[in-house]
Amino acid sequence: MEDNFFERVYNIARQIPEGKVTSYGAIARALGTARSARMVGWAMNACHGRDDVPAHRVVNRIGVLSGKHHFEGTNLMQQLLENEGIEVIDNQIVDFEKHFWQPEIS
Repeated sequence: MEDNFFERVYNIARQIPEGKVTSYGAIARALGTARSARMVGWAMNACHGRDDVPAHRVVNRIGVLSGKHHFEGTNLMQQLLENEGIEVIDNQIVDFEKHFWQPEIS
């Protein structure tokens, strides 16, 4: 029987408000699996083509667009974030703390 960890990750990702970001680790902690940030990354990578999951809003713990190579085009992840009013310089979110969204721990 599959726990469907990926779907639990996607449920949290869907809650990230427009103009905000969160980290792989914050999602892992919200799921009660604090050491599974890498698995959250795998889940985000596996959600290609799912328009209902805003994967561009999930970044690493210091605001770097570490998953950008999983998006089509050279700067799609950055463009999606900038369209939401988030400034990105050198693949890193400017004012990361201001844009950070902390998911509720389940």
